[in-house]
Amino acid sequence: MKNSNPDQFDGRLKTASEAKQSKLERFQAAANDPERLAKRAKREEAAAVREEKRQAKAAELQKENEDLLRQQAEEAKRAEEQAAVLAAKLAETADQESAQKAAHEAERKAERDRRYAARRNRKR
Repeated sequence: MKNSNPDQFDGRLKTASEAKQSKLERFQAAANDPERLAKRAKREEAAAVREEKRQAKAAELQKENEDLLRQQAEEAKRAEEQAAVLAAKLAETADQESAQKAAHEAERKAERDRRYAARRNRKR
């Protein structure tokens, strides 16, 4: 494709400059287009609504996490209290068992001593 300008280098520079200038003018005209500005405002409004929803969801999740942590703490406290009660019952049971063992041993000793004394009395 031949350039219509006889001086080719200057012609190419001029054509490039005109192309750049026309591109810039089209861009500036498009930037000020009311239809495009309305679309941009709609997009920004939609983005603001999305951000607001995201923040509301994050706040809800934070509240749910706090509720869950509070419930877990209450459950742990109840479990600890139940464990303390169970430990007390076990200790009481262990005390009773040791007391019963001691009483049984005392009974066995008394029975053994009675038999020994009876045997000694028979021999005399």
